[in-house]
Parts: sequence; structure tokens; C-alpha cells
Amino acid sequence: MRTVLIAAAIVFSLLGSVTVEAAEIVIKFSHVTSGKAHPKYLAAEEFAKRVNERMKGKVRVEIFPGGQLFDDKAVLIELIKGNAVQMAAPSLSKFETITKKFRLFDLPFLFNDINAVNAFQASEHGQSILKTLESKGILGKAYWHNGMKQMSANKPLIQPEDANGLKFRVQQSDVLVAQFEQLGAIPQKMAFKEVYGALQTGVVDGQENTWSNIYSKKFFEVQDGVTETDHGVIDYAVVVSKRFWMGLPDDIRTELDAILMEVTNDRNKLSRSLNLENRQKILDSNGTIRTLTAEQKDAWRKAMKPVWDRFSDEIGADLIAAAQSFSQ
Repeated sequence: MRTVLIAAAIVFSLLGSVTVEAAEIVIKFSHVTSGKAHPKYLAAEEFAKRVNERMKGKVRVEIFPGGQLFDDKAVLIELIKGNAVQMAAPSLSKFETITKKFRLFDLPFLFNDINAVNAFQASEHGQSILKTLESKGILGKAYWHNGMKQMSANKPLIQPEDANGLKFRVQQSDVLVAQFEQLGAIPQKMAFKEVYGALQTGVVDGQENTWSNIYSKKFFEVQDGVTETDHGVIDYAVVVSKRFWMGLPDDIRTELDAILMEVTNDRNKLSRSLNLENRQKILDSNGTIRTLTAEQKDAWRKAMKPVWDRFSDEIGADLIAAAQSFSQ
């Protein structure tokens, strides 16, 4: 009996000297892109890589691409709960159910190029848009670039009237609906994953997207050609569940923020070159790309400009003016 008691005492003594490590924090990051040459796919993978290497044992990021967990609309609901997913990067158009301010980025021909987009997003006005999500239980952490939008259809698009009567797939955005209605076209809201099949079967006649999206999802294979318009932008907001994020220790949040900013700066610089590479891949795959003259592009710009006035009140004329100032 004495021997048993001594052995038990030794065991308890040893257990008492063991330091129990804190459990590793898991961040599930959901997004809908799947092409491995896609800017968002690459940025998410790089973020996970850096966090998992530098915060090993403290934080692990798990990436779920291609809508494996949720599409961009459903993920916003789940983020508020903060249980099934903690991080996402939906297209800016998906936030209009939460705030109308993001509609700014869907206005046609507001920005001349991705550099103007980047400069505005880094400004006080651009950052203020991210902050509008906080009251809804979501924290906007960064903007990730995809790139400027091009337009394609099952017929050549040279003049604005060429779009008249065609059915175009659009994101869940009333601004984009108005944009195509302004051209006399028929907009149809549709999930990204459904676009290729809809183009292939004629459910829709055309779409608008970046070079990276058009190449990675092979939209050019089921279209007459792509017209280089640069008429808009597709970007993403990297967002986290406020409930989850505020429950993290301060030092963890600080380190995650630092890594996210590093990745954002690095990958946003690459977005332009990635889109140009994918543009060339379309040509190399026998896809057709049409360029517009300055006069033709100006005709498209004038045809779409009335959309700005239609949404000025809810977006804010001051916000539109601030964004426009970066393209002057």
C-alpha cells in the first residue's frame, strides 16, 4: 500500500510540472475561386502559408476554395455567427445587402485603371467603406485586387448598341443591373459557378469579368470574343467575423494583421501582371480579343454614365467625387 501511495505521489508531482500548451487557433477561410492562376486564390494561399509557417502552434489557416464551404452570399451570414467560417474574401458586389457604399466600385468607368482603384482604396474614403461593415458583425480588413473588367458575348461588341437585346450575366448588384439596362441589354443575376454552363447553353449571351476570371473559368471558349473595355473593377474585401476576431488575444490579432498587410501589398502588385498573363493565355488558346479605339471607348463611357446619377444619393456624391479624383 505504501508503495502505491509513493508511486501516485510521483505521478502527480510530474503532472504538476507539465505546462499545458494553449490550443491552436484554427481560421477557416472560404472563397469561391478555384483557378490556381487566379489573384484571389494565390493571395489566400500565400496568407495561409505565411501564417502557418510563422505562427505554427498558435494559429493555423485552412483554405476552402471553389465554394467548398459557402458561396459569397451565404458566407456573410456565417461570418456574423463566426462558427463555421471565420474569414472570407467576397467580391465587393456581394456586400450591398449590408451597405450600399460598396456600390461605388460597380459604377462603370469610374476608375481609369487598377492603380487609381488602389490609390482610392488606400485613402481615408476608401477605408471608411470597409468600416461600414462593423455594425453588422463583420470587420473589413483589406482590399484584394482581381482587376479591371472586360466584356464578352456571343457576337462582337464594338459599339454600345451591340449589347442591345443581349442577356448578360451579372453579380448580385443592382448597379450592374442598371448598367446593362442602360445599354438596352437584359441583365441576369447569377452565381459565378453557374456562368460557364449558362454561356455554353445560351441561357445568357454574355458576361463581364477580369482576364483572370475569363481565362481560369474558360469563358472565352463559349463566347464569340472578348472586348477589352476596362469599364469596371472586380475586387474583394478580406473580412473576418467580428465576434471571432475580438475574442483573439491582442498579440495574435496584431501578428495576423501584419501578415495580412504584407500579403495584400505583395499580391496586389502582382494583380496587373497576372491579368496580362491570362490575357495572353487566352490569345495563345486561340481566343479572340477585340480592342476599342479611343472614340469607341468614349461612346461606351457616355452610354453608361447616367448610371452614376441613378445611385448618387445612396452611395454619396462626395464618395463618388473622391473616387473620381484618382482618375483625373
